[in-house]
Amino acid sequence: MVTVKFTENLQRHVDSSPLTVEGETLREVLKAAFTQRPEMRSYVVDDQFALRKHMNIFINQELIQDRVQQTDHVPDGSEIFVMQALSGG
Repeated sequence: MVTVKFTENLQRHVDSSPLTVEGETLREVLKAAFTQRPEMRSYVVDDQFALRKHMNIFINQELIQDRVQQTDHVPDGSEIFVMQALSGG
């Protein structure tokens, strides 16, 4: 099982409480999370399921490598954190 946590600032738009799902790759984990919370999908990925440019995902505190296919391996017991990237000056 994997824990998926979303940044709290998404709470003002949709329920973003932590989820527990299964999956061996990030894509599998995200699909399982969006099955439980379909309203989160449009905030995190685009229509091609690529990670939106303003989103970052960390697996056990390490930034993912594959933003398009989400092939990053997710070890059992991992914690995934989905957050909005900040920009500006």
